[in-house]
Amino acid sequence: MKIQVIPVTPFAQNCSLIWDPATMKGAFVDPGGDSAKLYDAATQNKVTIEKIILTHGHLDHVGATTEVAKHYDVPVIGPHIGDKFWLDGLPQQSQMFRFPPASPFAPNQWLNDNDTITVGNLTLDVLHCPGHTPGHVALVERDSNTVIVGDILFAGSIGRTDFPQGNHQQLIDSIRNKLFTLPDEMTVYPGHGPTSTIGTERKTNPFVADSKFG
Repeated sequence: MKIQVIPVTPFAQNCSLIWDPATMKGAFVDPGGDSAKLYDAATQNKVTIEKIILTHGHLDHVGATTEVAKHYDVPVIGPHIGDKFWLDGLPQQSQMFRFPPASPFAPNQWLNDNDTITVGNLTLDVLHCPGHTPGHVALVERDSNTVIVGDILFAGSIGRTDFPQGNHQQLIDSIRNKLFTLPDEMTVYPGHGPTSTIGTERKTNPFVADSKFG
């Protein structure tokens, strides 16, 4: 799998353009805004977009979803239905975060734990990882040893849990029991900031490192 991280909006959250180099079919993961920048990236890489994938329902990660999906005439996949209330409340989120107005939408497919998503000949394994939001998912592509984690885990930090229906213990459990069962050398692509690896976070992340849990 090829991946290009595209920071979007003044919040500089990471939208990922992912694609299968064998077929040049691809997807945007978490198109939060700056749609023209996303179109340029797909064009420059000669990628044919076949779907949009969402890790969770927060506005800064879904703000351009409707526009981008319409532009390419492609379906929207994810997140888990636990985040339906976030997508239903996008107008209120727009006001809260002072983003351009966003209309509610529903994806073409909700995701569940252990689902798979195809992108070209790639297969993404879905991990339901609640805590930051109740419907948050992570996307594992095993051939490239890559996991896209949205706002679950960051380099040296973890996602916030002070939003509605956030749950700190659920987040810790999602990271420890799901993400940290992945290979240490797997590259972690978070929704904000730089990449890391599972092994680095297990050793050094002050919130969830193995040393904190005995």
